[in-house]
Amino acid sequence: MAQKSGRQTVRDMVLSLGACGLVVGALFLVAPHSEGDPVRRVAYEPSFRQAARYAPYQLLAPQGLEQRWRATSVDYQGQDPNATKWHIGFINPNDKYAALEQSNGFTDELVRDKGKRGELVGNRDVSGEQWKAYEGPKYRSLVRVHEGVTTMVTGNATFEDLTVLAVSLRPASG
Repeated sequence: MAQKSGRQTVRDMVLSLGACGLVVGALFLVAPHSEGDPVRRVAYEPSFRQAARYAPYQLLAPQGLEQRWRATSVDYQGQDPNATKWHIGFINPNDKYAALEQSNGFTDELVRDKGKRGELVGNRDVSGEQWKAYEGPKYRSLVRVHEGVTTMVTGNATFEDLTVLAVSLRPASG
């Protein structure tokens, strides 16, 4: 068996790497690529209308937000009429997360859990109403308690964006 010279070994290695590169390049070219929005949108309106029929308090949802506010999650938990939970999550136009949380359960628990342990930093005016403002290492939150129901907008969005979400909240019509 003849031994290969050093040049042949290097040449064979370069040819092998080139062949692998061609295969990877071909796979890249035939693999599907999405140039659209990577955020998976959900339609929250049907869930909102349905949950509003059964909720023991007036559920709220945004109306009139610009198209670039993309709903990504919606959930209603109504098994216990004394501790129902309503949630809609959004990615805002600045690609930050903002969510609406509502509950007639324990306010402190909701604020601590959904607000990621933010600390009270004052109040913010939201359409003439004072909402408590919380800020933590990850999330900011605006919270209003009215007639035993906690409404909270929270996320890593700015207070200004959270205020935009809070101002847009309306009850179900009809």
